[in-house]
Amino acid sequence: MKKFILSLLIVLVPLSAFALPVKEYTLENGLKVLILEDHKSPTATFQVWYRVGSMDETTGKTGLSHLLEHMMFKGTQLHGPKTFSRTIQKAGGVDNAFTTREYTAYFELLASDRIGLPIGLEADRMQNLVLTPESVLPERDVVMEERRMRYEDDPQNLVYEEVVAAAFKNHPYRWPVIGWMSDLKELNPGDLASYYRKFYAPNNAVIVVVGDVTPEDIVAKIRKEFGKVPRGQEIKEAPAVEDEQYGEKKVYVRKEAELPYILSVYKVPDIMAEDGFALEVLSSILSEGRSSRLYNSLVYEKQVALSAWAGYDGMHLDPFLFYTGATAARGKDIADVEKALLEEIGKIQKAPPSEREVLKAKNQIEASFVMEQDSNYMRARTIGTFEMVGGWRLIDKYLDGIRKVTAADVRRVAEKYLVKGRRTTGILVPLAREKHG
Repeated sequence: MKKFILSLLIVLVPLSAFALPVKEYTLENGLKVLILEDHKSPTATFQVWYRVGSMDETTGKTGLSHLLEHMMFKGTQLHGPKTFSRTIQKAGGVDNAFTTREYTAYFELLASDRIGLPIGLEADRMQNLVLTPESVLPERDVVMEERRMRYEDDPQNLVYEEVVAAAFKNHPYRWPVIGWMSDLKELNPGDLASYYRKFYAPNNAVIVVVGDVTPEDIVAKIRKEFGKVPRGQEIKEAPAVEDEQYGEKKVYVRKEAELPYILSVYKVPDIMAEDGFALEVLSSILSEGRSSRLYNSLVYEKQVALSAWAGYDGMHLDPFLFYTGATAARGKDIADVEKALLEEIGKIQKAPPSEREVLKAKNQIEASFVMEQDSNYMRARTIGTFEMVGGWRLIDKYLDGIRKVTAADVRRVAEKYLVKGRRTTGILVPLAREKHG
C-alpha cells in the first residue's frame, strides 16, 4: 500500500516542483560556481568537480585520473599528508572523492557555519600538490593493490572489465577507470605531474555548494581563495567516436568462483539523446523489483538464475551501454540462462509493455529522484553530474523526457538497440578453488 501511495504522489507532482533554483557565477579565471541555497537544516556540502576522467588518458598511461584522486589527499607544499582530511574531521565533517570516465569530484559535508573551512584547502590542492617520485610511487602501489582486490580477485567485476574492453573498439571508454595493471606498474611520476598541471585548473573545474548558505557570502569566500589560482591552458576536446560494430562479440573469463555468471552489454545512446529516456524506462521494466520481467521469469518461474537484472548507464558524454546479466542457479547451465535472458528481450521487442508497466517504471524512476533531493550531498551530486555531461539545466529535461515515454517507445528502443550486432557478452566459467595446506 505504501508503494502505491508513493507512486500516486509522484504522478501528481508538477514538473516545476523539481526545478532547482541554482545561482550560477563565473570567476575571471574561468571557474564556474553553482549554489543552491536551502535553510531546512544547518548543514552544507562543498564540492569541486574537474572535467577530467579516464577517457582523457592515452594508451599506455591509463589510471592517471584515479591515482591523481588519491594524491589529492597526500599533501601539498603548504599542508602535509592527511592534513586535509584531519582538518575536516576535527570540524565534525566528512570528505571523500570519486573518479569516473568523464570527471573527478571532491566533496566535504559540514555544519553550515564551518562550510568556509574547505575553501582555502581545496584552492591550495588545486595548484600545489606534491607529486615527487617519493610521494607518487608508494600510492601507486596502493592503487595496484586496490585493483587486485576490486577486479582481479572479484570474478564478476573482472567479467565487467573484460566485456567493456571488448565492446569498445577505439573509444577510450574501453579501459577501466582504475587503469590497467601493466600501465600502473610502469607509471612515470612525471606523467602524473603533467596531467595534473593540464587538467587541474579553475577553467576546467566547477564548484557546487548546496545547503544552509548565503550565495553572496560563499561566492566572496570562493573568489578570495580561488581567484588567486591562475587560469590553466585551454583544453581542446578531441572527439572520440566509436566505430560501428559488425556482429556479436563474446569473451570467456575462467576464474575461481562458485557459480557461472553472464553479462551482456549493448551499445546505446546517452541519456540526453531522444531515445535515452525510453531506455531508462526499459531497464526499469526489465529489472526493478521482484515483479520485474527478468526476476519473475528467470528466478521465480524458470528457476535458472539466482539473480537477473538489467541497467541503463546513460549519464555519459558519449554513447555508452545497456546491460543485462544473471547469476546461474546451482546446477543450471549458463547457456539456458542466456537463452532465457534473450527470450525476455525478444518478448518486449515483439509486443510493447502494458501501460501499467510503463507507468510503474516511470513512477519508480521519479520516486528515486525525489528521495535523492532530501540530501544536500545528493542534490549537489545531481547538479554536478548533469553539469559534467551536458549542463545542470538539463535536469528538468530529463524528468520531462521520462514522463513522455510511451509503451510504443519502449518496444521501439528494445527492437532498435538490444540486437545481436550491438551485443558483447561475457561468461564467467568457474574454476574449482585451489586447496591450500
